Amino acid sequence: MEQREGHLFAFLPPLQRLEDAVDLLAAIESAAAETGTKVVLEGYAPPGDPRTKTITVTPDPGVIEVNVMPTSSWDELEELTTTLFDDARHAGLATEKFDTDGTHTGTGGGNHITLGGSTPAESPMLRRPDLLRSLITFWQHHPGLSYVFSGKFIGPTSQSPRVDEGRPETLYELELAFSELDAMLADAQVNHDPASEIEADRSVDETWDERRARRSTSQLWLTDRLLRHLLTDITGNTHRSEFCIDKLYSPDSERGRLGLLEMRGFEMPPHPRLSLLQAALVRTLVARFWDEPYRAPLINWGTRLHDRFLLPAFAAADLRDVVADLNRYLAETAAEGPDGTAVPQFDEAWFNPFLEFRFPRLGEVDVAGVHLELRQAIEPWHVLGEEVSLTGTSRYVDSSVERVQIAVQGLVEGRHVVTCNGVPVPLVSTAGAGWGLGSESTAGAPASAKVGGVRFRAWAPPSALHPTIGIHSPLVFDLVDTWNGTSLGGFTYHVVHPGGRAYDDYPVNAAAAESRRASRFHAHGHTTGPIDMTGWPTTQALIGPQSTATGEYPVTVDLRRFDRGHR
Repeated sequence: MEQREGHLFAFLPPLQRLEDAVDLLAAIESAAAETGTKVVLEGYAPPGDPRTKTITVTPDPGVIEVNVMPTSSWDELEELTTTLFDDARHAGLATEKFDTDGTHTGTGGGNHITLGGSTPAESPMLRRPDLLRSLITFWQHHPGLSYVFSGKFIGPTSQSPRVDEGRPETLYELELAFSELDAMLADAQVNHDPASEIEADRSVDETWDERRARRSTSQLWLTDRLLRHLLTDITGNTHRSEFCIDKLYSPDSERGRLGLLEMRGFEMPPHPRLSLLQAALVRTLVARFWDEPYRAPLINWGTRLHDRFLLPAFAAADLRDVVADLNRYLAETAAEGPDGTAVPQFDEAWFNPFLEFRFPRLGEVDVAGVHLELRQAIEPWHVLGEEVSLTGTSRYVDSSVERVQIAVQGLVEGRHVVTCNGVPVPLVSTAGAGWGLGSESTAGAPASAKVGGVRFRAWAPPSALHPTIGIHSPLVFDLVDTWNGTSLGGFTYHVVHPGGRAYDDYPVNAAAAESRRASRFHAHGHTTGPIDMTGWPTTQALIGPQSTATGEYPVTVDLRRFDRGHR
């Protein structure tokens, strides 16, 4: 016990048994109640034990991190989630924020979903390692799951990079690991009983050679070894991964052998119902893969991963494929809830709030019967090389480049071309029809709807890639009539307030933020007079340097390749 700063502190020592920690806390509580003294606890937390439920509140840069206790039913999860959001609101905390320019974003805090069992032996990931393989493969096949629910900081140097955003040989090695996983699961000499292996690991009677020999035929240890060095970021950090198995069955400590899978690609959404929708999606996928393991070759997306799926239309189309697959499973299994009623199928419209939050509409305009819609897209932020600063060595994050999507309806092929700052934008069709194609209706957009992406330098920070390239804002979009060589109309998009206004405060609510965003979109300002089409870059130059017919970036045009901007 120590008295300092006007408070009485009780230091909790490290303990091995939960019973000892409970007795100590009871004694402190009894003494505090008897003397009427308030006590501040410090020191070591009680030892982990399956019989206890814990909730921890930890300060993190910019956010307050809350690690909640596990739940075993949907009712428990719903009550916990709604209560947590309500308590945070009453404390003056929120899971969303508004930038000074009106951009509506998340706080940057994670809404990580952890899967496991009440004890390590009951963990579905340890009992059925093929479930882990199914989840990894399905997420790799559907990039929309990685990008729709994530935060602004994505890519190979983010907190939760995809398995195919790191080293180029990772997919090859992962396929080999999956084949070894299949061989291990079919090997009769391997111990497939998690409970007996966990009990053996707690024994102190084995020699080191005996323990090493036993673990060489243990399903738990082999699962961890096969995947641990592949589910990492490009530096080998096992924690910074979309699928983190730090606490699956780690060799480091007993606290790392909890049978847990942490899915780190989820950012905290602005509403509890959206958080519950994320959980429902993952829970249904786990049930689907438990009944029907997902086995398919991994896809080498290459540049298509960022060229396509960072655009709203392609991410939304991919998410619709996921919903269709889940609804097929629910229909075929005739799943029932605890009350015996049929489990409702997923509605695509449930995910529209996520899409609108992740890809807000920047503006829209109609020109000569053609509808143009501009939406914010996603742009990876890359960590730069080391630089010397006043406080030591630093590594900047390059956030100078942004990406937008232009969706067009009613375009006349062979006549109309959409340009951005005088550069033609490649327009392609997406799979199916629906959200993100410039249509207000969730039932679908016209078949003629096409989309394209534009990358551009939005800011000029002190340190960034290609410092000799200036900014491209404002972006002037034109609908060009190639038959007459004129612009029929268009719009202008500004990154900052067009009048040069510098806000000295943050928007007070969503309405104020929307008004600031709207002030940066003008349904005028298109190019006047004749259009010189002879200076347009060739199609091959637009889609990238590869010699193939499809090019390296066939959907997104990078203005940095054609316009050095203005400084």
